[in-house]
Amino acid sequence: MKLLFLHGPPAAGKYTIARAVADATGLPLFHNHLVVDAVAAVFPFGSPGFVTLRERFWLEVTRAAVAEDRSLIFTFQPESSVSPGFAEQVAGIVAAGGGETIFVQLRLDLAGQRARIANNDRGRFGKLRDIALLEQLHADFAGCEAAMPPSALSINTATTAPADAAARIIALLTD
Repeated sequence: MKLLFLHGPPAAGKYTIARAVADATGLPLFHNHLVVDAVAAVFPFGSPGFVTLRERFWLEVTRAAVAEDRSLIFTFQPESSVSPGFAEQVAGIVAAGGGETIFVQLRLDLAGQRARIANNDRGRFGKLRDIALLEQLHADFAGCEAAMPPSALSINTATTAPADAAARIIALLTD
């Protein structure tokens, strides 16, 4: 079982690239906003109920995938409402079941995020579209991203097309 743990800042292309990898490989895509949107329908983002349920759901899906030896793609945006050590906890669950977690970092500077944040397709999953909020959260994100486990691959999405990024990730998965 392999877990592709794709992480990066808002608007870095996590969903777009993960979708391309999923389409090419047949791996299921468990993207961040599936759970965020479901839990946020009941609890405000960042509230205790939101944080607890979001992480519980992420972890239970990981455990179930490991139990069924089902590889998958998970997209994630490191931020301060996520428990410290969450990524390591996920990797530990996968390793305990005999699987492998492959961390891939997508990078995009603040100027690139600003340019992409207002794209209409971001509204489909309730993604961040407010430039002022993006700028407010930028320092928080940078600190949380720095605490992530080492990545097997880091891709600058300002200079790498989504199809090229997906091809690099697929090559990594098949090594």
